[in-house]
Amino acid sequence: MQPIGIFDSGYGGLTILDKIRRQLPEYDYLYLGDNARSPYGSRSFEVVYEFTLQAVKWLFKQNCRLVVLGCNTASAKALRTIQQNDLPKIDFQRRVLGVIRPTVECIGKITQSRHVGILGTPGTIASGSYPLEIEKLFPDITVTGEACPLWVPLVENNEHNKPGADYYVKQHLENILEKDSQIDTLILACTHYPLLEKKIRKFLSESVRLVSQGQLVAESLEDYLHRHPEMDEKCSRNGTCRFYTTESEEKFTTMASLFLKGEINAERISVDTFSN
Repeated sequence: MQPIGIFDSGYGGLTILDKIRRQLPEYDYLYLGDNARSPYGSRSFEVVYEFTLQAVKWLFKQNCRLVVLGCNTASAKALRTIQQNDLPKIDFQRRVLGVIRPTVECIGKITQSRHVGILGTPGTIASGSYPLEIEKLFPDITVTGEACPLWVPLVENNEHNKPGADYYVKQHLENILEKDSQIDTLILACTHYPLLEKKIRKFLSESVRLVSQGQLVAESLEDYLHRHPEMDEKCSRNGTCRFYTTESEEKFTTMASLFLKGEINAERISVDTFSN
């Protein structure tokens, strides 16, 4: 078994996993959620890098040769360092991919006004990763960010569909559109945010496009495997998926039902084991 590893600080990466499994159902997958230390969004660069590297190493030990960081904060704060500094020392034949680049690559075809907004966690916005990546590919696009620190707790406390969430959703949408009224495309730069999509749409005009990441990441992964047959042939294909969490199995299974349809069985690993 050589599964494709999917890592997230918590539950949001399940929205990425869901789309990847729909796109590539024949492969084996191993999902790891560091729920005991979540959320990562408000943590420092150093801590996010440390935790993410621990997760990547653990997934490598489980025979994953390819790992996808299904987390914007980890992709923003840790991916580049892991790719450039750590992989050459660990195993130059293994790969770690993120969710930011696949999202950015499609933006040029979507925006007409060339004004794009980024809705994300404080960590993702503070990193500047989206403006930097967009600048590389589309230097003519103006990028505006808005940190939404309470959106993840709304989802994880199952409050995202309730009337009380309206204030916090509306507030941040008004903030970002006040910063730049020409925005015609908003990127949901957190894997929790698709669960808020209906409520976000409620407070936006139809002229503003919402870009969710799951399908984009899934298509990008499929393209990557086509372009790298040497990696593709190392990924096993039995259509299986295993779930691991650093929190309790019961809590993870209950929460996962918000993100995935159908029952799952999760196994707990302690943070001590995870970090060694």
